[in-house]
Amino acid sequence: MAADSGGNNWQRGRLDEATFQLLARDLSGPELQSALLGVLRQRAADRAPREVLEQFRRDPFSASGLVDQRTSVAIDHELLAAASEFEAVELSPLAPLGTTSSVALTDQNRVVSALRSTEVVSDPTNVLALQSALRLRAAPGQAVHYATSHRVVRAQPVRSSPHHSQHFRLFVLTSAGREQKDHGFTLQALRQQVGAVLAGLNRLERAGYAFGARRIEVLTTPERASLGDRLAAASGLPSRRSPLDHAYYSGGLRYKIWLTTAQGVELPVVDGGAFDWVAKLTSNRRTVFVATGLGSQLLPLLFRPTTVPSGGI
Repeated sequence: MAADSGGNNWQRGRLDEATFQLLARDLSGPELQSALLGVLRQRAADRAPREVLEQFRRDPFSASGLVDQRTSVAIDHELLAAASEFEAVELSPLAPLGTTSSVALTDQNRVVSALRSTEVVSDPTNVLALQSALRLRAAPGQAVHYATSHRVVRAQPVRSSPHHSQHFRLFVLTSAGREQKDHGFTLQALRQQVGAVLAGLNRLERAGYAFGARRIEVLTTPERASLGDRLAAASGLPSRRSPLDHAYYSGGLRYKIWLTTAQGVELPVVDGGAFDWVAKLTSNRRTVFVATGLGSQLLPLLFRPTTVPSGGI
């Protein structure tokens, strides 16, 4: 791809075109890493402790989380227990550079890029797509089901809210395998993931959370309309059907589960769908990848009563 001579000039500062191209393309990976490590080592050496403290005070990327850690761990326990059919994976905080922008085609500026050809994980779904591709490459006939809870970091601006932050916890389920007749694998994977998420919410309600009315919204391309109807019916929830116009969901289907706060506000806390990422990674068009994400940080902030029953979380 040709270098952007317009909208990305702000990234270059005082660098001329030749210097930018040297850093962006001409230096080998080890050469660039060595140069950047040297630069950052010098910058770190030049910082006084009070500067570090001041950045920690004001920088949302390094601020502590919004939820008590015991609460987060307890929520993870309930959600993972409800997803016992999925293999639970503890992911690294880092992923290969391009995991988000190359695999999922999301702007790299939304990610915290790092050294050593890595980036900070901004969505476990992308990383689990890589892991699924490796597993299927070794055993093509298998179906692979993963679960993880991960603290992610997003670089894009966050709306001003006491419930949102630059880093937060996501609970994710993924399934990958060979498609079957009439989208059989996709439908079964979606049903399994929706069922696990709803079971997890039920467990949390028994621990004192209150999710109010629930409904599912299913969005599809025209080609996946029938599959969307079957998912809506299988969910057992009140449903709404909408057209899908978001290219991110490359498998032609997306769904959201809306929960209702005590104040009567509906929020899409669960978001999932079908993707072609693993098919591309394995060069096998018959491979299907289905994923679901739940914004677990929102649960104690918006759906936890002031008074939690004894033994609740």
